[in-house]
Amino acid sequence: MAHDHHHPQPDHSFNLAFAVAVLLNFGFTLAEAAYAILANSTSLLADAGHNFGDVLGLGMAWGSSLLLKRAATARYSYGFKKTTIIAALANALILVATSVLIAYEAIDKLLTPVAVNENIVIWVALIGMVINGGTALLFLKGRHKDLNIKGAYIHLASDALISFGVVLAGVAIKITAWWWLDPVVGLLIVLAILWGTWGLLRDSVNLILDAVPHHINQQAVKQYLHSITGVATVHDLHIWGLSTQEAALTAHLIMPEQTLSDQDFETINEILLHRFHINHVTLQVEKGLCADPCGQVMKC
Repeated sequence: MAHDHHHPQPDHSFNLAFAVAVLLNFGFTLAEAAYAILANSTSLLADAGHNFGDVLGLGMAWGSSLLLKRAATARYSYGFKKTTIIAALANALILVATSVLIAYEAIDKLLTPVAVNENIVIWVALIGMVINGGTALLFLKGRHKDLNIKGAYIHLASDALISFGVVLAGVAIKITAWWWLDPVVGLLIVLAILWGTWGLLRDSVNLILDAVPHHINQQAVKQYLHSITGVATVHDLHIWGLSTQEAALTAHLIMPEQTLSDQDFETINEILLHRFHINHVTLQVEKGLCADPCGQVMKC
């Protein structure tokens, strides 16, 4: 039996990205809430509440990103990698919850429209769009490699989208005095946020349930293990996510006439890493006799 693992090298620039995003957005959220009250704007206040939820989400994502780098202990043998999955799931749920609140606010405003100070709404939303859009760019390059970074990117990008919608609503209301435009734009933005959040929610739920990560083809992995010289069959194959960045694999290889050398294990590990992006590999080699050492052979 052999075990090997490869750790992806963390991009330490994301620590600075999280710090900048959290501090800028928290400061802006406080200012936006104050100006929303001053402008009598429920949509701007709802946007501030949404931004505050995203600041909490970014804080969780930042904390889990730091925990990802902590070494394993005797009790936590895989370290704290799962916290990245928990944070990704929490971010998705926060986006869904805040979208529901925005929808409720928009419907209420649609039924009972009220006058607002359009100038304050437009300028504050413009500033918010610049801040959220700019900080979202800090996570742009890492969103395809790490579900946690993807969550942060979606949070900030959706905030920029919301701010842009508020700007458009403010300009349109200033020109036409059609107060109902503001809640209609808000509902359209909610639909766009939920559409973008679905993939993050699905992938994070799958990872928390130890499903095969979406980017790994389990059948292709099994076919590769079958193709190894001397392997008659493969059973008890499991692939799951250790974090939003790393995946693990365990498998039992039935090899009646031969075994694997250290060089064979090294080659297998390298192929699984570079072809399938699997970092932690544990293989058990068996002869496949009647008294099979694996109690799961009939189940798996």
